[in-house]
Order: sequence, then structure tokens, then C-alpha cells
Amino acid sequence: MLAAARAFVRDSHKEQTMRFRAPPWPAVILACCIQTQALASGLADISNYRQYSELFSSSGQPSKQQISLLANAGFQRIIYLALTSNQTALAGEDDLVLASGMEYAHIAVDFSRPTVKNFQLVAALLQQDPELKTLLHCQINLRASTFAFLYRVIFLKVPVLQAKAALDSVWVPDPVWYRFIVDTLAHYQLSPDCQACDWGEREFDNP
Repeated sequence: MLAAARAFVRDSHKEQTMRFRAPPWPAVILACCIQTQALASGLADISNYRQYSELFSSSGQPSKQQISLLANAGFQRIIYLALTSNQTALAGEDDLVLASGMEYAHIAVDFSRPTVKNFQLVAALLQQDPELKTLLHCQINLRASTFAFLYRVIFLKVPVLQAKAALDSVWVPDPVWYRFIVDTLAHYQLSPDCQACDWGEREFDNP
């Protein structure tokens, strides 16, 4: 009976390990280092700021002071994905970014109708100069985090599960944006599915 109990504990531990396998230690250490750098530089104060690598981040709307902070942190390019008519948009952001010595691009994405073409325009910019330290932002990082998820999976070959974990830390895409994810990945002959991916009920609801 004792042997059976030990076997049960061993099998239970194996099942838990399979379900909740921790990421490799190098990835954990890298993520901790990146987060520490963001905190130390003050970048973490930017709305919903997420840093994916040394060269690629996304966020909500930075303030005028935070534009200078981004330049001082070594960012070289800002890409804005929302509409300038938004009440929380930063007036004159293009002038502020250029005056800080960074490049600026604006690709207006209708939140109710994101398109594969929108993504292709953003991806073309990122691929044109992949060595530039870039912030992709919108108002609260819903558009930007989704575009970042797609770019990381399609072009940076980040596993879907890993990229989805970063996306999930910002929001659960609604049906419109889930369909956008599926359609964009399909355009590149990819799927959002993976063995441990947990796409929630909200994403599958009818719009």
C-alpha cells in the first residue's frame, strides 16, 4: 500500500510538471533582468509598458515627459497605432519624438476593424531597420500588444505560448481582435493553436 501511495504521489507530481512546466531558467533570468532595467529607467511607469527584448517594447500612450525618457533610454523609433483624434492622444507627438532625435511613424488602426494590411505595414517598418530600438504604442497597449504578439510569432519565431503569455498579461482580445489574430497568422500559413495554449471563451464568442 505504501508503494502504491508513493507511485500516486510520483505520478501526480509528473502530471503537475507537465501541465505547469516552468520556462527555462535562462528565459526567466532574462525576463527578470529586462524588468529590472525597465524599473530602474522609469519606463515601467509608462501605461501598460511591456519590454519583449532589448530592442522591442510596446505600451499605452507615453506622456510628453516620457517621450524624453524613452530617448534617454536609447529608443530610436516610435510607432503609433491609434488615432490622433483619440481624447488621450498626445498632441504634437510627432514633433516631440523627432525633436528628441527618434524616428516616428503613425499607422492608424481602427480598433473596430484591424486588418492584415495594417499589420503588414507595421511589419515592413520593423523589418526595414530591425536593429533600431523600437516602441510600438497605442492608447492603452491593446492594439500594440496584439501587433507585437503577431510580429514576434511570425517574424521573430517566438513560440505562440510564450508570445501569448505576454499578450495575456495586457488583455484578452475580444472576438474582433481574435479573428484578426487568426486571419493574420493564416496569411503567413500559421495557426494560433499550440498544445498548452488556452484561448479563452471570450475570444470565441460571436462579435
